[in-house]
Amino acid sequence: MRSVLYTPGSSRHLYKIREIACDASLIDLEDGVAPEAKDNARERVCSEVAKGGYGRKAVVVRINSLDSPWGEDDIREVAKLTVDAVVIPKVESAADVKRVADLLRHHGAKDTDLWCMIETPLGVTRANEIASAHETVSCLVLGTSDLTRDLQANHTPDRTPLLYSLSRCILAARTYGLRCLDGVHLDMTDAEGFERACRQGRDMGMDGKTLIHPSTVAVANWFFGPNASEVEQAYRVVEAHEEAAARGEGCAVLDGSLVERLHAENARRIIELHESIAALEAGHEAGT
Repeated sequence: MRSVLYTPGSSRHLYKIREIACDASLIDLEDGVAPEAKDNARERVCSEVAKGGYGRKAVVVRINSLDSPWGEDDIREVAKLTVDAVVIPKVESAADVKRVADLLRHHGAKDTDLWCMIETPLGVTRANEIASAHETVSCLVLGTSDLTRDLQANHTPDRTPLLYSLSRCILAARTYGLRCLDGVHLDMTDAEGFERACRQGRDMGMDGKTLIHPSTVAVANWFFGPNASEVEQAYRVVEAHEEAAARGEGCAVLDGSLVERLHAENARRIIELHESIAALEAGHEAGT
């Protein structure tokens, strides 16, 4: 989930997401669609997604809130589709999650993954409760634009006003074994700022970044995937630790640094991520 690209459900170019090398397409029925276009957008999305052809790319749909006039209709129709996840906007409690999960099952969707948008102060405060709300929750997604507004904070280049909120959500995600995705970068002309935000998000522990333009996909993929030197070092760490274990030793020394089991486990995570990315990108190239 290095790159998760938002696409409005009302977009005339919805079919083009098959051609974009993002890890996931987040098709939006909520903020990206005007109220008067909601019903038509839902119909368009369901028709397009039902055609398939997305290969290994994940396809997820963000529904409208159940407190809106469109949320229940969204769930009823999306439950008929084969999607990788349903994204719930502005989640603020475990009850919000359970309502969606129950309705999806009522309409025939079995064990559909749920991604929870954390984009309000109350959502951040209850991040642990939300992360553990239901067995189908698999990802927390930061809605940093709405959160910044509700915090009455300023958008700053270093995102200092958001660091506590980002960290709290990452902690919740890691506590319950979920992914955590960073919020969007709004200024599409600010390439340097986008790279800085990607680097910061990765350094903090984010799994990937939500995006608003296809031109940013390649950069996000680069920052949130292990580079060649990291992969090479991961293989060396695993080899050193396995050789030590074969000698009956619990740790090894590699390039003057101690290698213990925790380092080997992290190295295996990097290798697994690298291999998953390679398979995904091979699928993009083959169109499968």
